[in-house]
Amino acid sequence: MADYPVTPHTPALSEQEIIRRQKLQALLDAGENPYAITQFQVTHHSSEIREQCDALEGQTVSLAGRMTSCRVMGKAAFAHLLDANGTIQIYVTRDDLGVDAYQAFKKDDLGDILGVTGTVFRTKTGEPSVHVTALKLLSKSLKVLPEKFHGLVDTDLRYRRREVDCIVNPEVRDTFRKRSKIISAVREFLDGRGYLEVETPVLQTVEIGAAARPFKTHHNALDIDMLLRIETELYLKRLIVGGFERVYEVGRIFRNEGMDATHNPEFTSVETYQAYADYKDIMRMVEDMYEFVAMKVLGTTDVQYQGQTIHLKAPWKRITMADAVKEACGVDWTEWKTDEEARAEMDRRDIHVEANAKRGDCLSALFDEYVEHNLVQPTFIIDHPTDISPLAKRKPEDPTLTERFEFFITGHEMGNAFSELNDPIDQRRRFEDQVAQRAAQGIHAEVDEDFVSALEYGMPPTGGLGIGLDRLVMLLTDSATIRDVLLFPTMKPLDKKPSAEKPAEAPKAAEPVVAEAPIDFSNVQVEPLFADMVDFETFSKSDFRAVKVKACEAVKKSKKLLQFTLDDGTGTDRIILSGIHAYYEPEELVGRTLIAITNLPPRAMMGIESCGMLLSAVHKENDEEKLHLLMVDDHIPAGAKLY
Repeated sequence: MADYPVTPHTPALSEQEIIRRQKLQALLDAGENPYAITQFQVTHHSSEIREQCDALEGQTVSLAGRMTSCRVMGKAAFAHLLDANGTIQIYVTRDDLGVDAYQAFKKDDLGDILGVTGTVFRTKTGEPSVHVTALKLLSKSLKVLPEKFHGLVDTDLRYRRREVDCIVNPEVRDTFRKRSKIISAVREFLDGRGYLEVETPVLQTVEIGAAARPFKTHHNALDIDMLLRIETELYLKRLIVGGFERVYEVGRIFRNEGMDATHNPEFTSVETYQAYADYKDIMRMVEDMYEFVAMKVLGTTDVQYQGQTIHLKAPWKRITMADAVKEACGVDWTEWKTDEEARAEMDRRDIHVEANAKRGDCLSALFDEYVEHNLVQPTFIIDHPTDISPLAKRKPEDPTLTERFEFFITGHEMGNAFSELNDPIDQRRRFEDQVAQRAAQGIHAEVDEDFVSALEYGMPPTGGLGIGLDRLVMLLTDSATIRDVLLFPTMKPLDKKPSAEKPAEAPKAAEPVVAEAPIDFSNVQVEPLFADMVDFETFSKSDFRAVKVKACEAVKKSKKLLQFTLDDGTGTDRIILSGIHAYYEPEELVGRTLIAITNLPPRAMMGIESCGMLLSAVHKENDEEKLHLLMVDDHIPAGAKLY
């Protein structure tokens, strides 16, 4: 029987973890259960002591935190405690604590949470410190923290174990403190303009015809299927009908679609609606909001992002979608007389659109292909086609266009807004057209009758706005991927051992052993082995590395290519494109560990630089090509070299 605390299904423990549990057992045997402590009176935090050391010198303070380093020198020791505001050095001696308490302290481990009381002083080197006179173990750490100098660098593990990431990487804590300030500043800005913050339902019953696909669930008590919301728009506009002239909601949105550097299945948005305003008023408000938030959080409107300086000071550039496309690729969409002509242009340019795509869909596809990635500085793209804007008001002078804008920064869409459609007849017609288009694609959709009914009571002219707050946080924290600004991003679960999934069952009577059917390779054809030999020196120049998939997405307008964002152990994301979409969906590859050749020269594919090659096993079976991407044990760290 183990001489340390375990449960029947405790996973296998390392030697260090066993030692820590043995220490815990010794404490329990001595009647000193650290988990039984309910309170410790904290008078100061580390930052206060560092910043006010001279004023506090000689005074008694109490603080608590996680021990992150310890250096014992006989009868005295120096250690560092990490609290919410940073680290502070403590000085512990046998003479001040007493022999027994000092011996107990020396048994404490890095990661243990301590409460200390002592006097503030400066060491001979000038470092603010606390000379400890009383010390208490408040919680025992049974896990070993990552090694001090290398920290937690495996990005996949960082996202899965964010609590450990926050312990060992102070810049991560700073990012999420800044995130909180950014969202608070957005609220402060809107509150200051007379907007009312409201909350609308997350669970909904109508699947509208939007491009985003919803997550589905079931309400047991009502015995009905329900959907997690993909937007907050329709409920908020119903409140405008109800007489609230300015409303907004900061809320969680759920979309059942792929993941990449700027997309996560659940994310945070803010949507605002203002009666008696149009999209031009909302453009000016967006400029004011971004200036306000940047100054509030960073103290400047010149923001550093991934080596570029982004200028958020108004005015921002404004250009129509049609003009932006014409400037980029020379296509004038007004020359297309029919939808068929538009789709033919897409075929000539090898740009994928749906078989029933309209002129507006094709203009949007050209924008995605030629314009979006070049919009680094803040830019409003205005006057979108009616075909792709079912909730926006038509432009009076050109009913094929709407009073809509999207704004882009660093090559990414940051938000979407329009003069809201308030004509219930036109709204129903557009909803019905959208439902028909989705039906042609095999997708269920329906008209939101409650929303149309609300419009029939009369909605005033209204300007609406939706902003993805996670992308705003990415911009203001210089974060390359959305996962860096989400505390717990969506991750594919790691494979679990059967014993961890269900409790042990009582032994059953022996049953006949049925051998697994052998794999049939009789119809398999493989490429003949190469007859030419390669000398070892040439082969050894190829750099084969383990890489972890941080994000994966289908390349726009390509039926074959997937774009991988990879952790190769260098700390810099690596982009590799691979033509394997026929065999894998992007989301099933996120979090997996693959093998790549990393020292191939960059190669442009669909306008994207691909830096390396992922390895796959290819064969034919009954003359049909089969492909298996090489996936290895997730315990192999990113950057591990293959020999």
